[in-house]
Amino acid sequence: MSDEKKRCRDYGLRIGSLSPGSKNSITDVPGVRVGHSTVSFSDHRGVARSGVTAIWRAAGDLVRQPVPAGSFVLNGFGEVTGRTAADEWGIASTPIVLTATMSVGIAYHAVQKFMCNQDPELGRLELVIPLVGECDDSFLNDSRAFHITEEIVFAALNGATDDPVHEGCVGAGTGMQCFGFKGGIGSSSRQLDEADGGLMVGVIVQTNLGTRPLLMIDGAPVGRHLTDLMPEGRQPDYWGKAGNGGSCIVVTATNAPLSNHQVAKLAKRSALGLARMGSIGANSSGELMLAFTTANRVQGGSQLSNSIDVMNDRRIDVLYQAVVEATEEAVVNALFMADTTVGRDGNVLHALPIDRSLDLLRHYGRL
Repeated sequence: MSDEKKRCRDYGLRIGSLSPGSKNSITDVPGVRVGHSTVSFSDHRGVARSGVTAIWRAAGDLVRQPVPAGSFVLNGFGEVTGRTAADEWGIASTPIVLTATMSVGIAYHAVQKFMCNQDPELGRLELVIPLVGECDDSFLNDSRAFHITEEIVFAALNGATDDPVHEGCVGAGTGMQCFGFKGGIGSSSRQLDEADGGLMVGVIVQTNLGTRPLLMIDGAPVGRHLTDLMPEGRQPDYWGKAGNGGSCIVVTATNAPLSNHQVAKLAKRSALGLARMGSIGANSSGELMLAFTTANRVQGGSQLSNSIDVMNDRRIDVLYQAVVEATEEAVVNALFMADTTVGRDGNVLHALPIDRSLDLLRHYGRL
C-alpha cells in the first residue's frame, strides 16, 4: 500500500449523514480486532497476489460465550463456510477469516487447529465450525500454486489488533478487483447520537465485484466517465467485458443489543450499501453478508434460559442507515487505497485514478 494513498474522507468526501467513529473502522466496535497476512511475491515460487484477513469478534471464550450472528445472500456464487450453522443457531463461535476461493480449505483447517491449540476441550467436549469467506483472486494470483499455508492464517489470527484497519492491497484484498479497478479491503464505521444510545456500527469489505459503467461514488456516475484503465490480460469468462463478477464479502459488527433475528436483518441492509456503489448482485458475483453483535453474548452452562435486552424494532432504522452508509464508504475506501497491481501472466488491475475521480465528484457537486 503506497504511503501517499488516502481514504475518501481525507479528500473531503462525506458518504451519508451519520458520523463515523474515531477510527472510521470496524475496530471502532469495542472488542473487534482485525489482522492481515499478505502474500505477494514474484520469484522462483511463482506469482502470489493473495492473503488472509482475520476478524476477531469479541474478547474471551467465543466457543462457550458466542455472539449473536446472522447472514444474508444477495447472490450465492461464493462461499462462507459455517454460515448454515450460524443461521440455524443464530450464533457464531469462531473468528471470521477471509481469503481466496481456492484457499478456503486450508483456512478452515488452520482456524480449527489454531483454536484447538488454545483449548484442549475442542474436538472432544466442544466442536468448532469456522466461518471462512472467499473471493476469487485468480486473475492476479496463481491459485494453482496454493500459496496460502497454515502459518499465513495463524499470522493473521495472531496479528489482529483494534487499530484502524489497513486497507487496499492487503491481506485477503491483495488480489481483488472492484468495478474493473484494483480493489481490496475497505472499512468504515458509524456512531449513533446519544439520543440513539451512542451505539457503534462497523463494516469491513473484501471487494471483488462490479461492472465499470455502473460504478457510482456518492451517487455520482464515475464509472461512465472512466472508460480507460481496464483490466489487462485474459479475463475469466464470468467477468464479461468490464469486470462483471468475482464476489464481495461484507462483515458488519455492532455493539447494539440485538437478537440474532435482528442481526440477520442488519446483514441484509449491507446489500443496499453495495447497490449504492452500483452492484446488481450479478450472477457471477457471490455477494455474501455476515453480521454480529458483541452485546447479548450467549452464556454457557446448564441454566434453563438466557435473558437478554433487545433493541426496540421501532428504533432500529438508524442502525440500518448506519450499515448502508458504512458499507458504501468501506467499498470507496477499498478503491481509494488500492495500488495498481501486476499479477500472474502479466495481468494488470489499475488503481482508481484519484485526481480524475475527484474532478468528477466536484463536477457532480459531491465535493
